[in-house]
Amino acid sequence: MLSVRNLIDTTSLTADDITQILDTAQSFAEVNSRAIKKVPALRGRTIVNLFLEPSTRTRSSFELAEKRLSADSLNMSGSTSSVVKGESLADTIQTIAAMNVDMFVCRAKFAGTPHLITENTDARVINAGDGKHQHPTQALLDLYTIRENFGHLDGLKVAIVGDLLHSRVVGSLAPALRTMGAEVTLVGPPTFQVMDPAWFGCEQTADFDSVIPDVDVIYMLRVQLERMEGAAIPSRREYNRLFGLDTVRASHMKEGAIVCHPGPMNRGMEIMPEVADAPYAKILDQVSAGVAVRMAAMYLLLGGEDNDLA
Repeated sequence: MLSVRNLIDTTSLTADDITQILDTAQSFAEVNSRAIKKVPALRGRTIVNLFLEPSTRTRSSFELAEKRLSADSLNMSGSTSSVVKGESLADTIQTIAAMNVDMFVCRAKFAGTPHLITENTDARVINAGDGKHQHPTQALLDLYTIRENFGHLDGLKVAIVGDLLHSRVVGSLAPALRTMGAEVTLVGPPTFQVMDPAWFGCEQTADFDSVIPDVDVIYMLRVQLERMEGAAIPSRREYNRLFGLDTVRASHMKEGAIVCHPGPMNRGMEIMPEVADAPYAKILDQVSAGVAVRMAAMYLLLGGEDNDLA
């Protein structure tokens, strides 16, 4: 049983919580490799996918996870909800909750929206990404991928590189890595750096080349052009020259090191195609892990036990 009622952020998760989710996800990964990829674990449960911000891979991953758990799903977007008719989000949530749903999965442009939902329903809530705040299931699938490669998380050194300021990956992954005993260094140009890296328990630098030989994981962030709001940035060419991961930089990685990316990638900007498609890049492994991790999170939040999956 998890110590949290809802999955809003990773900072509320204990190391035991994270380990339980990753271990349960490992069991569900086996389900996903079967010819019949379905278990009755959440049969009779109803989950509402409330996506108020566009999403392709996260939404698809949650929907697949729900179907493979045999849950009933209701999909709502901002354009199809009553919010566009002037109804408050709180009223919308209370109306849907009155239909006895079991869980809301919410993605929103504004930070804090999933927390607002928890105040208007007794159903469980999973944050599927809220503004620049957090994306906890992304962080958990990242941890799962890293643990699958190294067998452990404690003692690893991880560099998170790029658009630190606009990324909810930083807010969710860095604290989770620290909770699991990993060491995190944030790397980015001054205009993309966070104001207080100590809050994340991290060091911060603009010298990418000095960090590469020392880390086990290089986690490249997508440059979020849609969230920049006029922030000063170098040109794409200059950004790629200073912070892009190409084959020359990758050749300085320590033996056994891996590359991750949350997707979608800006190929040719933060990561070159030759690196993105290399064996040491685990980007598609992260996508695969997402389904299993989301199955585990939903299953455990709705009261499942990890020894009774099938």
